[in-house]
Amino acid sequence: MKIVTILGARPQFIKAGSMSREINRQQDLGVDVTEVIIHTGQHYDANMSDVFFEEMQIPKPNYFLGIGGKTHGAMTGQMIEKIEEILVEEKPDCVLVYGDTNSTLAGAIATSKLNIKIAHVEAGLRSFNMIMPEEVNRILTDRVSNILFCPTESAVENLKNEGFSNWCDSIENVGDIMLDGALYYKEKASIPNGLEVKKNFILATIHRAENTDSTESLRHIVSQFNDLAEQVEIVLPLHPRTKKKIETNKLKLSNKINVIAPVGYLNMLWLLNNCKLVVTDSGGLQKEAYFFKKPCITVRSETEWIELVECGANKLIKPLTENLIDAYFEMINFGDFSNLFYGNGDTAQRIFSKLNNFLNK
Repeated sequence: MKIVTILGARPQFIKAGSMSREINRQQDLGVDVTEVIIHTGQHYDANMSDVFFEEMQIPKPNYFLGIGGKTHGAMTGQMIEKIEEILVEEKPDCVLVYGDTNSTLAGAIATSKLNIKIAHVEAGLRSFNMIMPEEVNRILTDRVSNILFCPTESAVENLKNEGFSNWCDSIENVGDIMLDGALYYKEKASIPNGLEVKKNFILATIHRAENTDSTESLRHIVSQFNDLAEQVEIVLPLHPRTKKKIETNKLKLSNKINVIAPVGYLNMLWLLNNCKLVVTDSGGLQKEAYFFKKPCITVRSETEWIELVECGANKLIKPLTENLIDAYFEMINFGDFSNLFYGNGDTAQRIFSKLNNFLNK
């Protein structure tokens, strides 16, 4: 069995790393399986050096396409062309795609045209906000995939409600592969260089376009962060794009906020493990907060992880109409993280087993 994995961003490599370790384990057990990794280059990341692959124990890509920094259309079109050439040469039995990037969609489209089986990991997620490019990517990828690996039961229900049972070969709730990685790397986590912080801090991240492109929204978020910093210590790994927007709009973060440079995954796990609450507009960080039993406040109008809102572990706030400090005092004492929404950390093993059965039936 030959599997081609298509990736385009550092978080996807971390997720796929769990799958690669499982493939290696199966090889050690005598299973005839090989993996070929294509990196589209969608997101240039200076942190993805040789050291990154060594520290994270992730195999280096077999192909690097170097396609990034373009419009959505140009990027996706060029990826389809290059991926198709590789698939024709490699002749895989299956292609694995992850999540909702342009690389995900390009991989799915190129594969579907060649009548090769497609497996989509993190299928069925929905924000129900079609303005988000990620929402378009994930819906179209789901539609052309043969086997859909869902991280939650709500993702399964989304697919069933949209009629996917009528044409998809298989819809499987396998748990969240991000949990596999979080558990594996937890012991390797390390404090960011130079950071001196107590354990009662808030971890904050802000990067989404809807929060940073609107001057009014960004001003309100910065103001609320500054007010909250009077109550509690905040550690803010500042995204370069957000930093530029703050400077362009002549806004100022309080000196009481511990602003640090963007951190790698192992540093982020340390921050998650040692903070007391998370404030974010990131998708993945909402889940990781739950993995580490930390309440979360999400500065967005909607989330793909609705089960966290329903159980009370995550609170959505709209930056222009709801108050961050009120949300902080509401959420700080939340402590029920008993629901196993995302499985037991054995998602990669479950994916491999179901994929192997699917391809050999």
